[in-house]
Amino acid sequence: MHELANKIKCGDCIKILAKTSEPFADLIFADPPFNIGYEYDKYDDRVAKDEYVKWTKKWMSACVQVLKPNGSFYVAIGDEYVANVKLIAEDELKLHMRNWIIWHYTFGQQAKTKFARAHTHILYFVKDKDNFIFNDSVSRVFSDRQTIYNDKRANPDGKLPDDVWNEFPRVCGTFEERTGWHPCQMPESVLARIIRASSDPGQLVLDPFSGSGTTCVVAHKLNRFYTGIEISGEYTKASRTRINKSESLPVEGEGPAEWNSHLKVELKWLYHENKVSTEQLDDSPYLLALFTSKFNQRAGRKTHMFTPENIRKKLRQLRKSGKLGPMVRKTTQSR
Repeated sequence: MHELANKIKCGDCIKILAKTSEPFADLIFADPPFNIGYEYDKYDDRVAKDEYVKWTKKWMSACVQVLKPNGSFYVAIGDEYVANVKLIAEDELKLHMRNWIIWHYTFGQQAKTKFARAHTHILYFVKDKDNFIFNDSVSRVFSDRQTIYNDKRANPDGKLPDDVWNEFPRVCGTFEERTGWHPCQMPESVLARIIRASSDPGQLVLDPFSGSGTTCVVAHKLNRFYTGIEISGEYTKASRTRINKSESLPVEGEGPAEWNSHLKVELKWLYHENKVSTEQLDDSPYLLALFTSKFNQRAGRKTHMFTPENIRKKLRQLRKSGKLGPMVRKTTQSR
């Protein structure tokens, strides 16, 4: 395994990645500063546009150099520079775009003189348009044919999510998962969807702007190697601590079906991704069985699997405790 595996390095990602002699990353997720004035401790987030675009090309080029031939590259970016990122990736770096994802979140950033912004762009590229990893089976969610129409023609595995993701709220300052020491933190559930879809267990996920360490934490939880790079010494130290606290959280388990904090997180992720209410699951044994099957797959259960009644009880407990959170209601626009 590469010398940077399972490390969060402090420094400039362009300089650190330039020292690598061969591609080592199977998946890269980059959430760079948006150049909109966030208060970071070691980075000026308000520079001239030309300077920012030149810098963007440099760090993207450094990432492409370390991306394996069948690797995937996701970039989260705001409205102001999304067009620049797309042009650099396709026209200059010769990447192939597979999706332009809109992460539409609740708790948007309020404004007084215009409509509130409640989205981030996530551009999904690959190096080779014919050779890449995409795990559709673990990415599928319930379809309207299953939850609304009870259509026997429905694929029992569900459908692939749309390219507008509205299941995942921003991690606001009052949320219990907020680290409190970084100004912008991605929700783990967004990274979980990306990492599951575009990498396999045992592969390596790189985040060149590690920040609060979310990418590395989720990669670790999902049994991947990780590499994070962060220019701030304070953020590096704090994210390493966050990683260490997740060391005991299992991803796969074939022993007795004992409940733990990791499984609670998995259950919450799955619940929100599928946009199915606890009432629907109570009323439909068919949906509950499908949901339970998906959960056992996510939890790596091949033996000693959780039963539908186990899952029903756990969902009720989470709902009663208020820890399940608000659910985004399902529309009937796509089947």
